[in-house]
Amino acid sequence: MELNSIRALEQATNLGRGELFRLGTALLFIVAIMLASYARFENVPNSHLLVIAAMIGGYMALNIGANDVANNVGPAVGSQAITLTGAILLAATFEAGGALIAGGDVVSTIKKGIIDPSLISDSDTFIWIMMAALLAAAVWLNAATAVGAPVSTTHSIVGGVLGAGIAAAGWQIANWPKVGAIAASWVISPLLGGMIAAGFLYFIKRNIVYRSDKISAAKRIVPILIAIMVWAFSTYLILKGLKKLWKFDIISATLMGLAVAVAIFFLVKPLIARASAKLANDRDSINKLFVVPLIFAAALLSFAHGANDVANAVGPLAAINDAIMSGGVAKKAAIPLWIMLVGAVGIALGLALYGPKLIRTVGSEITELDKMRAFCVAMAAAITVIIASQLGLPVSSTHIAVGGIFGVGFLREYLEANHARMLDEIREHHHEDAPEVVDAFLEKFENADVDEKGLLLKELKAKRGPNLLKRDRKELRKVYHKELVKRSILMKIAAAWIVTVPMAGLLAAGIFFMLRGMLLP
Repeated sequence: MELNSIRALEQATNLGRGELFRLGTALLFIVAIMLASYARFENVPNSHLLVIAAMIGGYMALNIGANDVANNVGPAVGSQAITLTGAILLAATFEAGGALIAGGDVVSTIKKGIIDPSLISDSDTFIWIMMAALLAAAVWLNAATAVGAPVSTTHSIVGGVLGAGIAAAGWQIANWPKVGAIAASWVISPLLGGMIAAGFLYFIKRNIVYRSDKISAAKRIVPILIAIMVWAFSTYLILKGLKKLWKFDIISATLMGLAVAVAIFFLVKPLIARASAKLANDRDSINKLFVVPLIFAAALLSFAHGANDVANAVGPLAAINDAIMSGGVAKKAAIPLWIMLVGAVGIALGLALYGPKLIRTVGSEITELDKMRAFCVAMAAAITVIIASQLGLPVSSTHIAVGGIFGVGFLREYLEANHARMLDEIREHHHEDAPEVVDAFLEKFENADVDEKGLLLKELKAKRGPNLLKRDRKELRKVYHKELVKRSILMKIAAAWIVTVPMAGLLAAGIFFMLRGMLLP
């Protein structure tokens, strides 16, 4: 008994050491920002505000890395296409690379145009608004990460800017149509992502998994799927990830992406044929063909996220820097290299220290993911962002990715239940036959292609009408319904999404009043 107690104490101590190490490393990063920014701006008027803002920006970047980045690599880790350590290294490298290479040199100071800057009376008020918004968004992301809920960084900072802006200038400062569009995206993003991911998974199942000769089907279909992935990601990167380096319209980006996709198709087709020749004719073997595309998808998503969303961490900080240096309120602000480094290093460090919790939630706790399902989620993330951006819908990459995971999970539930009902119908039609006859038909049915299964069921029903009443079939649906998506996780994430903007707004309003009370003479 004493030995067990000592072992339990050692385990608790080890957990405490790990948490202490993470907290200490994060604090060292923020202290380093404080010292570096103080040394750089010691002689600048109001330098203390810039130092504080830089520390808050570093804290925000840590929380983006801990929460938002998990959506890009979580499916790849959950499907075991890449290890957790490998995913963290890959995402940290490509997130930082995207931020530094394609993050741009100018950022919008008022995110999504949700408040009117002309109603802000002076630069001091503007600095307090941005500081309150940044801190509120970071605190909210920290809380969401602690409970294991992947939330939208963009919505967090939007809520912060909205709440602090209303606290500073009243309700009239808000652009309510924009706020309404953001609220609509809470529903649009996950539904669109879920439908696209489920559609790709159904296509793969019908054209590969449900075929008797899976290898031949894979040789034909997998190169096409990879080419579609390349097309989607090339277009996505050109439109979103590289938009601050070069400006392309949707037609140019689509045509350039198509050209790359065609070249990749002819490159990978013989590679897939050679790889398929060594595989067994089963589902697990087919999954192996999606490993490399899935790793590339995680890397490209991370690069685009770093390039596109780094402004969520450094945008308000860049706005504060511009306001202090110029003494005015600008709609756009330059991003100095030191601010971009704060965002890039903070995101990478936050991912390494606190990212594993959300990576596990996204990758394995919502529903079971294999390589094919994870590939469909990655495809949905890229395609949905492209569609939504062209329709002018303010969607969240977090909502899309998580919605894609729920989409493939609910499709699996439907297909499992449908398959169980078909088997029950077969047994019911053969209820007077010998068990070996039933087993033989079931074996023939299981090994048949999807089209052959439909013909077998038609022939079966033509020979003998169904014996089950409608109410009996309803009962069977309940019996055969297997929950492959964790409803508790679904409810927790949905609740976190709904309250993100109002909670960040309330926090920002409170912080703004506190800052104004402390900083007014």
